[in-house]
Amino acid sequence: MNFKDKKVLLLTVSFFNYEKIIAQRLRELGATVDFYDERPSNSILAKGIIRIKKDFYKTQINKYYQKILEEIKDNQYDYFLLIKGEVIPPFFIESIKKINKDIKTVYYNYDSFKNNPNAEHILHFFDEKFTFDRNDALSYNIHFRPLFYSKEYEEIRDYKNTVTYNTMFIGTAHSDRYVISEAVKKWCEMNNFSSFAFYFSPSRFVFLFKKLFESTFKEFDINKISFQSLKHSEIIDLYKSSQAILDINHPWQKGLTMRTFEALGAGRKLITTNSEIKYYPFYNAQNILIIDRENIKLSKLFFESDTVDIGQDSLYKMSLDSWLECLFFEHQDNYWFN
Repeated sequence: MNFKDKKVLLLTVSFFNYEKIIAQRLRELGATVDFYDERPSNSILAKGIIRIKKDFYKTQINKYYQKILEEIKDNQYDYFLLIKGEVIPPFFIESIKKINKDIKTVYYNYDSFKNNPNAEHILHFFDEKFTFDRNDALSYNIHFRPLFYSKEYEEIRDYKNTVTYNTMFIGTAHSDRYVISEAVKKWCEMNNFSSFAFYFSPSRFVFLFKKLFESTFKEFDINKISFQSLKHSEIIDLYKSSQAILDINHPWQKGLTMRTFEALGAGRKLITTNSEIKYYPFYNAQNILIIDRENIKLSKLFFESDTVDIGQDSLYKMSLDSWLECLFFEHQDNYWFN
């Protein structure tokens, strides 16, 4: 895979620094990358307006994209990669294609189309279209490509005898995550297994609002919430110290989370509420325990058994390099649809 002398325009919403990891890997592979955040602002207020009533923010969105066009009007790009496409206006995509006659346009959605309605309206502009959701891929007749893990997680595989926690959860506070994670912790305590959980909220106000009005937040102990995210190095250290990673997806989400691939890429076991994982080519019940979010039951045998090697081909397919290869050069539907 070679991006030497290629120019890439990358637009994506900010998502836990993964946008920086993608841009950096493209540069390492030889590309010149111009990156722009897809949102005009990442403030709590702006995100809320965009999600609830995007039209209220339309003027600011259009001004933001006009500004980007002015900045890049003299550049010639080989590729345009858009990730998620939550607010991007059609006129921007049309302008990019008009300015760059031979550009290859690529779209990737790591959310459901139901939760990201703008995506459906812009699909037709793109040469190659991908989603992390198997059902959406079938419904919209586009390519299926799950998420990935970055190289540093693969390096964790060498840390095999450093277990401090049998289960580890890191995640943003939402839906029923706290209830499920605390149930897992209770099971671990009753069965002499250790556990660790880190709950993050980007805003004290948002957390307190949800605690007042969302039933699943009423049980949330405010002393267990952090309003400052972990450093990346701290997350890596926790992976090194953990036997199994707990993944709790949104109740409505079918696509696999980034946490799924980071856990497996790191050679860790995975405990997940997402039953869709059993349809993936790398699924092995000895490595992956599916739990019912309504009736939490774990297995001692799962912790006492060894992790099964999933093989180099599956490991590579889950990597960032394979993800880039799939989006820019050759789809992998035959593999991912199993």
